[in-house]
Amino acid sequence: MSWHCLERGHGRPLVLLHGIGMSHTAWSPVIERLAEQRRVLAFDIPGFGRTPPLTGQASLSRLLDGLRDSLAAHGIHEPVAIAGNSMGGWLTLAAARAGLASSVAAISPAGLCPSDAVPAHIAPIFDITRWSVRNLPGLSKALLSIAPVRSLALAVPVSVRGHRIPAEATSGFVDDMRNAPGFDTTYNLIDEVDGLDAVTIPMSIAFGRNDWILTGPMRSRSLLPAQARWLEPRGWGHVPMWDDPQGVADFILDSTA
Repeated sequence: MSWHCLERGHGRPLVLLHGIGMSHTAWSPVIERLAEQRRVLAFDIPGFGRTPPLTGQASLSRLLDGLRDSLAAHGIHEPVAIAGNSMGGWLTLAAARAGLASSVAAISPAGLCPSDAVPAHIAPIFDITRWSVRNLPGLSKALLSIAPVRSLALAVPVSVRGHRIPAEATSGFVDDMRNAPGFDTTYNLIDEVDGLDAVTIPMSIAFGRNDWILTGPMRSRSLLPAQARWLEPRGWGHVPMWDDPQGVADFILDSTA
């Protein structure tokens, strides 16, 4: 099964992988900036956006096989530059370990912590968010259309600068999260990515200083190879594409150059 993909631009390919509960639209603030220099392929991971969930037993290896097949469907048969955020960052790191990536730009990636060390605050945040959008979608959209409420509600899971996110984009958040049949299955797959210290390709990791969901224990720098670049940009939340579109685009382009 080839994953749904939004493709823009020309040049060397650059793959974008979104976070959990989201879709390729999470990259909307930066896609056109990236497409000025690269052929951008923003995929919907199975069970999110327009890509159906995996059938049968889900696994990381099956996700990687699906990514490989989807790249092949777009004529890409060699390692490619990949940028990912949160869950997409986890998949990006796993793709690097599996030899699918030529360079990596991971923004607030999961996978840098064993599952038994995940802080207790993460699951309740997702549980509350999912309950709200699934049971009260209209009210959720109405509340998120109010800038101060948007800033407060999105401060931890997305961005401390939620007022910068257009109301129509947050309406899309609600729809993506509400219609994400792959959420539970994929969430339960996320774990520490083993063997990253042996990866030799260029690898850049960025955790925003205002990322309040993947906190200290989730940022095990020691798991990475010694040459990996580590950044902590000011003003970036967990999903910083609306916080600093130009800064995120520059980070991705520099990291995958």
